[in-house]
Amino acid sequence: MANWCNNTIVFEGTDEAIEQITQLFKTMAEREQKENCGQLPEFVQDTNGDYFYNISQDNESFGVFQYETKWSPNTEAVKQIAEHFKVNFTQDYEELGCLVYGQAILDDGTLTNTCLDSQNFDSYELDKETDTYHFEGTEYDSEWDILETLLERKIESHFNSSKV
Repeated sequence: MANWCNNTIVFEGTDEAIEQITQLFKTMAEREQKENCGQLPEFVQDTNGDYFYNISQDNESFGVFQYETKWSPNTEAVKQIAEHFKVNFTQDYEELGCLVYGQAILDDGTLTNTCLDSQNFDSYELDKETDTYHFEGTEYDSEWDILETLLERKIESHFNSSKV
């Protein structure tokens, strides 16, 4: 049985392109319900079984979708969708059972994928007696704030090192 990776993707482009992507995701969601299996757009080359499962759209935000993938994010498939419709995207993903947490950004054809590594996950610990997390001398009720801080630092470090 697969571990499910949660993905949230935000597409950015013309209203027309985002509307076409919205229709694509709606069609894939409907087909998934009928066929009871993961989906890929017909124009996407299957790279690693990067199928979309449990697809939903954020009705509050234009161009925002949530879905699951098996074990890891399907960034290559998302990149092919973005290239097809000539848009950019930001993909946030997490599957903590496999220590997967990161963000991929496609901006004007350049893909940047930043994810935490085992050293990042080892930088905090859970106190099972108090059910709290400890990171850099501070106690947290949840690990989500810690993970977001670690990812932001890694993105900033990558950004600053690429400017040199």
